[in-house]
Amino acid sequence: MMQEFFIGFGLLLAYIIICALGALLLRRSVRPPKELFRKILHLILVGAVIVWYYAFPTWRQAVAAAGLFVFMAYPFLLIAERIPGYGELLVERKPGEIKRSLLSVFGMLIVLAVICWGLLGEKYLVIASVLAWGLGDAAAALVGKRFGAHYIEGKRIEGRKTLEGTLAMFVVSFLSVLIVLLIKGAVVWYGYVPTAAITATVSAVVELFSRNGRDTWTCPFAAAAVLIPLIYLLGA
Repeated sequence: MMQEFFIGFGLLLAYIIICALGALLLRRSVRPPKELFRKILHLILVGAVIVWYYAFPTWRQAVAAAGLFVFMAYPFLLIAERIPGYGELLVERKPGEIKRSLLSVFGMLIVLAVICWGLLGEKYLVIASVLAWGLGDAAAALVGKRFGAHYIEGKRIEGRKTLEGTLAMFVVSFLSVLIVLLIKGAVVWYGYVPTAAITATVSAVVELFSRNGRDTWTCPFAAAAVLIPLIYLLGA
């Protein structure tokens, strides 16, 4: 059991270190646009979810690994923040953004794992919920910045978001959830498209109204809140 845990944790750690070093090398050499680099870091975290999903056979091991990683990484980030140029290198919008994102993402993973994987026994719901948010959010930001022309504003919307970005999130979330459901064979044949469409719609709307980076929590849990009843209603 312990051997499985340390092998899985080693895979997770190796993935994050290799991807982080690759991203920093890219930042130094190619100098991609800041928003693109931010989303590269975002996608590295989303990719870590997939490694984490397959690396551990039980939800208890997965939760322990997520907690251990945060315990190891957080002090390292605290020290790194003292290095001049750290915030500029990692394109932080506010000081401490990276370490707060670390806590948010892995905290969200732990809670989802306990609910979906531990209590319900449906491991794949974790990955479907996270991808609905993670890939969709990246698409929304990149498409919105590059192609956004129709703006959505309101008291409950942070800044100005774009219709094009929201539609991009819907499409990518829809495809992400649909692929996970198809691989798992989770629902009856006529349930795949409606389940993915409803989940993507809710995820896109929740992201639109999420403020101050709370979409890390609100979107995955909104996706799970939709997926859980639909899976039990339309489950294969």
